[in-house]
Amino acid sequence: MNPDLFQSDLQIPRRHVVVFCDDAFGPQSDRWVDLLPEGCHRILPVFDGGFDAALPACRPRVEAFLDAHSSRFDRASSLVVPGGEVAKNDPKVIDSVLASIHSENICRQSFVAIFGGGAVLDAVGFAASIAHRGVKVLRFPTTTLAQDDAGIGVKNGVNHHNEKNWQGVFAVPTAVINDFSLLESLSDRDWRSGFSEAVKVALLKDAREFELLEKHADAIAHRSEAESQRSIIRSAELHWRHIVEGGDPFEDEVARPLDYGHWSAHRLERLSDGDLKHGEAVAIGLGIDAALAVELGHATSEFQHRVLGVLHNLGFTLDHPQLDDPAALFVGIEQFRAHLGGALTLTLVAEPGVSFDIHEADFDLISKAIERHRSMVRTLLV
Repeated sequence: MNPDLFQSDLQIPRRHVVVFCDDAFGPQSDRWVDLLPEGCHRILPVFDGGFDAALPACRPRVEAFLDAHSSRFDRASSLVVPGGEVAKNDPKVIDSVLASIHSENICRQSFVAIFGGGAVLDAVGFAASIAHRGVKVLRFPTTTLAQDDAGIGVKNGVNHHNEKNWQGVFAVPTAVINDFSLLESLSDRDWRSGFSEAVKVALLKDAREFELLEKHADAIAHRSEAESQRSIIRSAELHWRHIVEGGDPFEDEVARPLDYGHWSAHRLERLSDGDLKHGEAVAIGLGIDAALAVELGHATSEFQHRVLGVLHNLGFTLDHPQLDDPAALFVGIEQFRAHLGGALTLTLVAEPGVSFDIHEADFDLISKAIERHRSMVRTLLV
């Protein structure tokens, strides 16, 4: 061995646990409590303000449950933070979480339990990850989007420099507890928002699942319990498998398949100043990327029509005034490249279950894809 060179691969094992239940603080509590390390742990519950207002009975029920299980949990005072993108845009949210972690004596052997949608999971998880170089996190996703995608990932972050998720870290949660009863208060708009991510991951990885989404899109839009829960579980599994089996959980490689449809979605969210929810922007982004694959000669118009059809039947509006200005949207290409680092890599889909990467996308190509997308959307509305 060279005496002045020390070199070895560093193995850092992580366990990524996702569990589904119908009442995490009732008879099914053993499904997640038994997964936690033995002993009594300090726990700080943090609630999404929008969820707390929509389902006010949840917070006192959680607090009562933790108090009743004092052999396992030493409850800190609950914190309520703003919901939605405000959580990721306002630095005061991070400061308030850090202040509670400090004042409530939360340490590296404690838990921050987060109840909220994807934005709150991202922001509060980021604060937990930078306190004491990492406090353990329990995620209780409260939206369809968070249960089938955002809550499954190992990313935490906030918006900065007017860019999505510019500031953030990778940190694996101790457990993700997907409790279907937490979805009851969602508006129909928030309900459907999660299913664009289910379409995305099915297009990338599972042609059969895409067919099922096509078949049951209307039932899901009308909140059929059986079809909706099946779809959420399968989407969560596909996202989870990509993370734990895909070989690149911390996104060191230049390709980022799970961000299919997202280069334009992230840009649309910012351009619309919050008018578009993330899932709604992703639905439009998937349509644009399907059109882009057709423009490149990798996909057929029939494929594009199928993608738009299932999104339309789920209830998404697939056009937006911001598409009137392709130049403003095109900025998202460079932001996406910079976020990944290195050369541009966009993952596209040729047909369900068959993906490919491209490394160039000029303004003319993107403009044609946007027009193709809008033209087919218009045919759906006739």
